[in-house]
Amino acid sequence: MIEAGKRTLYIRAMTAALSKSDIAKLVKSTADFCTANGLRFTDSRQHVLEIVAGAKKPMGAYDILEALGKFIDDPKPPTAYRAIEFLMEQGLVHRIESLNAYVLCDTDHRHAGSQFMVCDSCGTVIEAHLCELPQDLESHVKKQGFHLKKWDAELHGTCRNCTIDS
Repeated sequence: MIEAGKRTLYIRAMTAALSKSDIAKLVKSTADFCTANGLRFTDSRQHVLEIVAGAKKPMGAYDILEALGKFIDDPKPPTAYRAIEFLMEQGLVHRIESLNAYVLCDTDHRHAGSQFMVCDSCGTVIEAHLCELPQDLESHVKKQGFHLKKWDAELHGTCRNCTIDS
């Protein structure tokens, strides 16, 4: 859940959609955060947040655009992309690069990077929270004189449920 002026922990399983009541709480806390920080939480941003939060799997931009059509008459791609970009900037949504899809951040805080485990069998995405760069990688970054802004990683494999089922 977001609190105005600061971030607090909001945990959810990325393998299941949020309930309607949890989505309502998320929308309310996001609206409060935006008000407190002078940000506009437009109808399209709210609807995109609700769509992504209610999804059971990562959603592509055009899937989001299609779902947005249930709220807005004939939405155009820039409407969806601008809303997605805003939600990413606020740390509410992450992009899974290899899937070209978006998921709700399951901790709702700004972190230096995101790490995802992507099941190649069922499409489940699990967010890991390594807020600190692993020691070996950090040493290599420093040795190269590289100035790191953020770090993201995607690990592909098979989730527990798919491993058990096979």
